[in-house]
Amino acid sequence: MTIAKLALEDGTVFTGQAFGATGERFGEVVFNTSMTGYQEVLTDPSYKGQIVTMTYPLIGNYGINPEDAESQRPQVEGFIVRELSRAASNFRAEEGLDEYLRATGVIGLQGIDTRALVRRLRVRGAMTGVLSTVDLDDASLVHKARTAPGIVGRDLVKEVLPGQPHEWHEGFVSRFASELLPARPLTRHVVALDYGMKWNILRCLVQVGCRVTVLPGTATAEQVLAHNSDGVFLSNGPGDPEALGYAIETIRGLVGKKPIFGICLGHQLLGLALGGKAFKLKFGHRGSNQPVLNYATGKVEITTQNHGFAIDTASLPADVEPTHVNLNDQTLEGLRHKSWPLFSVQYHPEASAGPHDSSYLFEQFRQMLA
Repeated sequence: MTIAKLALEDGTVFTGQAFGATGERFGEVVFNTSMTGYQEVLTDPSYKGQIVTMTYPLIGNYGINPEDAESQRPQVEGFIVRELSRAASNFRAEEGLDEYLRATGVIGLQGIDTRALVRRLRVRGAMTGVLSTVDLDDASLVHKARTAPGIVGRDLVKEVLPGQPHEWHEGFVSRFASELLPARPLTRHVVALDYGMKWNILRCLVQVGCRVTVLPGTATAEQVLAHNSDGVFLSNGPGDPEALGYAIETIRGLVGKKPIFGICLGHQLLGLALGGKAFKLKFGHRGSNQPVLNYATGKVEITTQNHGFAIDTASLPADVEPTHVNLNDQTLEGLRHKSWPLFSVQYHPEASAGPHDSSYLFEQFRQMLA
């Protein structure tokens, strides 16, 4: 059994067994509280630059299959679990988690006390860490963790951008998902700005009747408007929104000209473009069990989330109003403009994997396009 170590910038070192690939990676160490959906977590581009710890103790028990991927490859810098299941028991599984990570170059660590690690991150906040199978010297690893670049100020979006503009045509495959969001004829056209977009968001847009043209998040307002679409979608993505000046400038050039819907990083960028300010959360919101209050309906939605930054509600201008709030810490989870057709949410209504309480937002966007 190969030994692997995780060192944090505060000097803490965890020693366990390696699985997947070997080598050394650094990143911001964060945790996700979902019980399922590890493949979606691994392939979500929003996790670029991060080493992810799963709080659920047994991971890998239903294997890996191509249908559950959210991008072409794993995006995480490393993956930490309490116990790796060596048996993949699911009729859709095509390979095990260990084999998948080994083939795709992702280092895994198992056999550590993930409860202790998560508690440290909750108390002290997300920290830069180094995960290694080649350097097992504690002092050396801690030094690397302390000198590695952090998340704040880094443009991670350019590391996950699509290579070229393209069209997306695929809707839902699962009959169960189709019942939650019935398919509609493709009567609208949406330009989706991709900052690291999950594929299931695109499926949801197609499902509600949108023909989707995907442009890299570096596209200008002029390039977006040249497609003469019915509306614009702003995707999720990794890292610090304030580092993406080009994206904020593009959105400012679209506000008031096209209906806009943003999710996660797209929500943060829209908030900044409207005049708000962003701040870094202590340890972020990551999991499929996050409660959010919808101000309009008074209902609580259980949501999937993955973000380490948020928009300061108090910084919003008078013509922008909050629509949703996180019930755990009262941070902003949604906003809308009082005059222009635009809105955004911090959480993930496409919810793959996760609850479907918020899928109505895609229908709401389609109605706005009309």
